Amino acid sequence: MRLNLKDIIHVPGAMRPFSFRLDLSDLEFGGARPIGRPVTVEGRVRNMAGALVLEAEAKTVLDLTCDRCARPFAREKIVPIETLLATELADETNEDEIYLLDGDEVDLDEVATTAFVLAMDSKNLCSEDCKGICAGCGADRNVEPCRCKPEVDPRLASLAKLLEDKESE
Repeated sequence: MRLNLKDIIHVPGAMRPFSFRLDLSDLEFGGARPIGRPVTVEGRVRNMAGALVLEAEAKTVLDLTCDRCARPFAREKIVPIETLLATELADETNEDEIYLLDGDEVDLDEVATTAFVLAMDSKNLCSEDCKGICAGCGADRNVEPCRCKPEVDPRLASLAKLLEDKESE
């Protein structure tokens, strides 16, 4: 979606609200496509003393797979977006923090997509206390205890015996 800002570029205090839906279902993260639902983006562009500030929020529900236990789960993702817009860049500014206008317009799809992709987590857990799957026996440790017999170093066998005795008390 392209938003024309011609009416507010030179008017301090002016504001232009916007709302749209974004389809990011074709984006792949770690071999999966977790953004199956539309991303709703709502926000505004304000002229604050001659500087254009874009403030928005992008949100959707992601369909993910837990990286520890491999169970599918859904989680709401809300990404705050705040950036400056400019008609041209001064030499000393950091280009990563400012989006350039194309004439009098800003490409909101590009701004929202970039912010949403950068905010995606590299690790997805169904819960913070997920115990995962045992590498030895394959048991889902969230549902059942591990079936592996712990290997005890013969030099530490007497200490292991003490721990077993203490746990059985």
